[in-house]
Order: sequence, then C-alpha cells, then structure tokens
Amino acid sequence: MTNNPSVATTTASRRLPAEWENQDCVILAWPHENTDWAYILPEARRCIAEIVRAIADAGECVALAGPAEFCLDSIREQNFDSSRVRFFDLPTNDTWARDFGPITVESDGSKLLLDFKFNGWGLKFAADKDNLITSRLNALGLFAHKVENRLNFVLEGGSIESDGKDTLLTTAECLLSPNRNGQCSREEISEYLRKAFGLNHILYLNHGALIGDDTDSHIDTLARLAPNDTIIYCGPGDAGNPNHQELAKMKEELSTLRTPSGQPYNLIELPLPDVIEIDGEILPATYANFLITPTRILMPTYGQAQKDMLTAQVLKIAFPEHDICGIDCIPLIRQHGSLHCVTMQIPAGTVNGISDNRWI
Repeated sequence: MTNNPSVATTTASRRLPAEWENQDCVILAWPHENTDWAYILPEARRCIAEIVRAIADAGECVALAGPAEFCLDSIREQNFDSSRVRFFDLPTNDTWARDFGPITVESDGSKLLLDFKFNGWGLKFAADKDNLITSRLNALGLFAHKVENRLNFVLEGGSIESDGKDTLLTTAECLLSPNRNGQCSREEISEYLRKAFGLNHILYLNHGALIGDDTDSHIDTLARLAPNDTIIYCGPGDAGNPNHQELAKMKEELSTLRTPSGQPYNLIELPLPDVIEIDGEILPATYANFLITPTRILMPTYGQAQKDMLTAQVLKIAFPEHDICGIDCIPLIRQHGSLHCVTMQIPAGTVNGISDNRWI
C-alpha cells in the first residue's frame, strides 16, 4: 500500500462476492456493560441472541465476547448450540460488526480478507478496539487466508453492496464524507474501489437518508442488490413521514440506474416503517437492513404487524428459495442500527476450523 489510497494498485484478479453466496460463518459482537447498550443491556442481548440462533439453525456463528468478565455469564444463560457458535474473547467498543469486520474478496482462486480502517463513522464515536478486530482474529488463527492491510483507507461494510459480478452500489453522502477519505476526490475513491475489489461498475446514490442515522446514509439502510439485476429499496412511504422527501428522490434516482449491459434494474419496493420515536428522538428504522444467508433471510421487524408481514412477502419475491425469519429489532434501532449492521458474513472457504467450538 502507498500512503495515497487513490493510487493503490493490485495485480490480482479479484471479485467481491454477493452476500447470498455460500458462507463459512457470520461474525457478531456481544453487548457488554462498557458499551452504549448498558441502559438496555438485557433487551439488546436477547435480540443478539435471537439473531445468533437464527443463523446457527443452518450455519455457523463467530461471536466476539470480550472482555470475558462482562460477557461469559450472560452468554452461558442463552444455552447456545455449542457445535455452531464459536466465541473469541476480544474487547470491543460496540457491536456493529458489519462496519469493522473484514471484507472478503476472491483473488486468483483464493480468498483475501481486506482490513479497512474503521473510524467510528467519520470520527463520531470511539473505534480503537473495533478497528483491531480483523487483525486480532487473524492473529488467533481464525482465517485460512491472507489479511491485506488497507488501514489507510476508511471503509465500512454497510456502505457498499455487491452483486458478485461487476457492480458496486453505494452512496455519495457516505463515501465522500470529509471525515473518512476527505483527501481523495470522487474519481480517486472510485478508482481505489475498482482496484481493491476488481470491479468496473460503481453506482452512487446521491439521495436517500433516514433521520437519526449516524452512518451518513449507509447503503444497507436504503437499497440492496439482489440476484437477477434486482434492487430492493426502502420506499418513501406517506407524504407525512419525515423521511418521505429524501426517499422519494432516491426512488426516482434508482429508476435511472442501469446495469453494465445498459438495462434498467428490476426494482422491488419495501414498505417504510411507521415513525418510531423514543424519548423525543426519531429512530432510523428500515426494513432494508436484512441479512442474507444461503438458505434464510433474517429480516428486522418493528412491532408493526401489517408492515412486518408485507416486508416478509416482498422479500420472498426476491428470494423465493429462502426462508424468511423475522426478528424484533426495536432494541437495535434504539442505538440507531438494525440487523444487518450487527452482522458480517464470511464467504465459504475463508476460515479455519469453524466447526471446532473453542473459547479463546
């Protein structure tokens, strides 16, 4: 790596897998007393535990559970399936694994884990422990392939979407944030992403935002790539919703996007949750923040029966072979994130001994 991220090069043939491809595991972090979850810790832990179980029903989980003295008793209370959940005693600032976890690419027939810098969404929050997670997991032997140091470029997993072919979808608000890679122009950032991920088709959304979102419009709160040139997006809802105007502009912008072959995308609209306001604060609830595993979609729900049910039906259209599993994410949204934000999938063939349950 050079000191200027915009001129980073690679000689390898690379591909950024789609989320729906086969996976070794999903990484999560366990809430503890020294996180911002302290005031609703039991609710947060129940929510994370439900997500872990839903993943472990058909796959494997890696959970970051440190410091151990704050986590182990509460973990043991959950009676997780020890054959499918593996714990690492590593300290964390918070639980947003999507943004501090490794981003894995295929490279010349092998795997390569890219370790980008996480700076607390543009220096908003402390991230010194979270920024070390990938390198610490590597030192503990989790990964079967090389970790590539990309720590001179700020990038969060929630800010990018891949179709597994040649397209990356993101937002200008996030990637062009001055507190991330402000020394780089849009053209330089685009060129960096092309080389890091081995792709050519980068789509920026210039509109789309949710009130209360700390991430500067992460794409995984707004619009998601799906198979068959499909984009699933958060609809604008009723005109009275405070998010309506920005999401209506995003909907119009999505209709102008084109595939690499020049065709419009198939657009599938998700409902916009009714406003969730707690203690005078509007929270950034979105159904777009779902997790795709090879056999199941984990979908956030918000206690809104009709919209929760409609969302499940819509996702089934896009993923007809998947089971749809709804999980109450009101506890997560109270800290301005949701289900996808707390998970990071690791593609198949990337990790060592995932079936060996070890406490490290």
